[in-house]
Amino acid sequence: MTDTHFQIGGTADLVRALESTRVETLGFFKLGEPGLSRSYGPGKWSVRFLLHHLADTETVLYERIRRAISESHPTVNVMDQDAWSKELDYAGMPLEISRDIYTSVRSAVIHLARLRYETHGHLTFVHSVTGERTVREEFDKVAHHNALHLGHIRTALAKGTA
Repeated sequence: MTDTHFQIGGTADLVRALESTRVETLGFFKLGEPGLSRSYGPGKWSVRFLLHHLADTETVLYERIRRAISESHPTVNVMDQDAWSKELDYAGMPLEISRDIYTSVRSAVIHLARLRYETHGHLTFVHSVTGERTVREEFDKVAHHNALHLGHIRTALAKGTA
């Protein structure tokens, strides 16, 4: 089980967290319909929606990291996750597409983390809502965000509602 409160002290810790959350997340893409339809609470997203959200968020966070490393103090916009889920049709989108996106982008995040977490972690960007952030904070966010939603998925499967 993935701890949602792990400490990231350096590149090795981050890569371990990214790899362990990847393994667990990919396992959930194999669930059948009953599991994918479960939710971790009333009015909360289903496992299916959480998996699509993880793939989309992975791409957004990776793009922010790449821009901050490659551009001088860029500004990035907030992600409206509810608009994404509606307009990108999480209910009807094939889960295999999000699985492939998640797999590919997570591999790229891990590769870039190994190369740049320590050497470029101090670089900054401006988030349209939360303000200035560092590359290191955004890498950490990738791991923590994934772990948070893995907790939601586990809860949904253990005692959630359909």
